[in-house]
Amino acid sequence: MSILRKILILLWRIWFYILVAVPIIIMFPVLLILTSREKWYPQFFIVARFWARIVLYGMGFVPIVRREGERHLERSYMVVANHTSMTDIMLMLHCVKHPFVFVGKKELAKIPIFGFFYKRTCILVDRSSQRSRKEVFDRAHARLQDGTSICIFPEGGVPDDLSVELEEFKDGAFRLAIDHQISILPLTFFDNKKRFSYQFFTGSPGKMRVMIHEEIPTKGLTHEHKKELKDKTRSVILTSLQKGFKD
Repeated sequence: MSILRKILILLWRIWFYILVAVPIIIMFPVLLILTSREKWYPQFFIVARFWARIVLYGMGFVPIVRREGERHLERSYMVVANHTSMTDIMLMLHCVKHPFVFVGKKELAKIPIFGFFYKRTCILVDRSSQRSRKEVFDRAHARLQDGTSICIFPEGGVPDDLSVELEEFKDGAFRLAIDHQISILPLTFFDNKKRFSYQFFTGSPGKMRVMIHEEIPTKGLTHEHKKELKDKTRSVILTSLQKGFKD
């Protein structure tokens, strides 16, 4: 890679963090108010979607979203997707209009500025702590009761090996979905790894294609069906990745 290209990518990556931080700083008083009460979360979610689009379009990313079949809107969903990039958060906010709450690792709360509101609005999990996992289920239960959906990246993190197409899924999202009898809404992100991976001197502006798949119902399922549900959801996303997105 040429020195000039490295410099351009470095500047472009720095621009990403500026785009993430500056709107949050500008809107800080509004965000502080909207995150002070859970009942105001729908209004915060609208602002968060606006912020996500600033970041995506400001980076030169062009989201292209398609949907399989017709959507029959339920009160709440368990939203899941493959996880390959920091931009997954922004793209998820762009794609899903119904308010949802992320369940994510607590380490992200350490990111300056972004982390302040991340820990105020998301459900944080410490996967090394059994107590933390129980608190996640308690908080998710409360949010689902008020009609808010939950979003989990079921791989549990971004694979260290970028050649891995899709890691095995963890149980949490599917256990919650069965407990609350809510449908799984799977999404496939096709381009995020290529556009903005965790390898620093990589990436480029361009299309970010997304497929929103048909809901997978959990009505009548019990924990005995958890593995079957998990494998079915993973198969939907993996098959979609392997087939590719047809423009």
